[in-house]
Parts: sequence; structure tokens; C-alpha cells
Amino acid sequence: MGSEGPKSVVVHVSGFKKFQGVAENPTETIVSNLRGFVEKRGLPAGLKLGSCDVLETAGDGARAALYKAMESGISATDSKSHDQVVWLHLGVNSGAVKFAIERQAVNEATFRCPDELGWQPQQQPIVPEDGGTSRVRENFDMLSESGIKYLGSEFNV
Repeated sequence: MGSEGPKSVVVHVSGFKKFQGVAENPTETIVSNLRGFVEKRGLPAGLKLGSCDVLETAGDGARAALYKAMESGISATDSKSHDQVVWLHLGVNSGAVKFAIERQAVNEATFRCPDELGWQPQQQPIVPEDGGTSRVRENFDMLSESGIKYLGSEFNV
């Protein structure tokens, strides 16, 4: 008692490589340069940078790398330290002019064009073991509780 300090937060970051219609994916640039940036500038007390992974822009092609990143992130986080773990994946919306945080996640893959390996799913579950395509996870409440203010379709962070 009394020796427990505030929990630290470990953030694991991922982004995608280039894909059809986006010759240079800015998330690849951000994720590739993030560790060097953090080493130069530092992070606030209690915040740690975990893994930084650039994933293949392909549904099945990214899955193995994603699972590997998640497993290494979990095993690298000492269960006795009680660190809070945040997984931040950066995506691209070529028509957006601001950063946006998705409000909900749906277990469905529908691609408007084929991915880098030619796969173009339509209404298929991303993780079949996780249930059908109608399963929705709301992210909004958790973000609001953390002090991030929702502004329509974007968040003020």
C-alpha cells in the first residue's frame, strides 16, 4: 500500500504501406519516423512508445504481421507493471482534410477496390471467430471518458 504510482501507458502504433490510389501513404511515413522523433523529443512522464509497425495493405497479407505485433506488444508489457496498453492504428482517408477517430468498429471487410494482393471482399467478417458482420463495437464512450471532445465526425485532441 502506498507504493503504487500512477499507471503508465504504453502506445503501440501501426500504419499501412502504399495502396491503390495512394502512391505514398502518409501513415507509413509517420510510423517509420515516430521512434526517431520520440527519441529526440521525448514523451511526457508515464507515456511509453511500444511497437511501431508498418503493415502490408492487404487484408490477409496484414493479418500475420498484425498478430505478431500484438503478441510481441503483449509479451513486452510486463503484466506486473499494470501498464495500460493502447493500440493506435493510423489509416488514410484520401478525401479528409483533418484527422478523425473512428466512432465504431465493425467486423466487416468491404473494399471499394482490390488490396495490394488483389483481394476485394464484400461484406465478409474480418475475424470470422469474432462473430458475424453485424457485430459493432462503439469507441465513442471510451474516448469521451478520456477527455477527448467529439466534434461531429472529428475529435478535438
